[in-house]
Amino acid sequence: MRRVIQYIIVIMSNSDKFLLYIFYGGAGMRSELTNAIKLNTEVLFTNANIMLQTCNLEFILCDMPIWKHVYHMLHSCDQWYINPSEYTEPDFHELNLNSLDIKSEKTLSRDELLQYLGSIKAKIMNYLDILTDEMLYDIPSGCNSNRLCVIFSQFRHFYAHLGNINATTIIETNKWPRVTGTTGKSGKSTEGLYE
Repeated sequence: MRRVIQYIIVIMSNSDKFLLYIFYGGAGMRSELTNAIKLNTEVLFTNANIMLQTCNLEFILCDMPIWKHVYHMLHSCDQWYINPSEYTEPDFHELNLNSLDIKSEKTLSRDELLQYLGSIKAKIMNYLDILTDEMLYDIPSGCNSNRLCVIFSQFRHFYAHLGNINATTIIETNKWPRVTGTTGKSGKSTEGLYE
């Protein structure tokens, strides 16, 4: 069977290397897995948005304010979801701002964190738009795992922190922040910020 090149994308990375993606038409191009990843990534960002709107950013968890836990979670997703070796820090980042072991003089507001969430979402969803199932087996430069494992590791890390942060909201308010699934529905309510 002959495959026809549908389009080629060349991306310039931070290390002055070019990434070349060739997309073939026909039977060679599969997207069942990447479509599932896209759907679950969209849900992840929806749940993060709800978490950010409901949490008390000044609540102290393990000696650090919640805003720092949020930034740690977002920064990790931004850095690791695609390829950590080809990553540029956000303009507002300072050394150790994402560390949960080192206190920071600088603080981030809810608006800054929501804007950062929006920029990460746009970047990752654009990446997922060009990703094919075949590319999930590729090992990004500088990584030890394939793309699928890199993505899964971020789901694990992200939801671990999101759960911790939501737990602090439950402790403080006795309200459960709404968490949606792939159907767009959640436990008691499908709208608003709380179950």
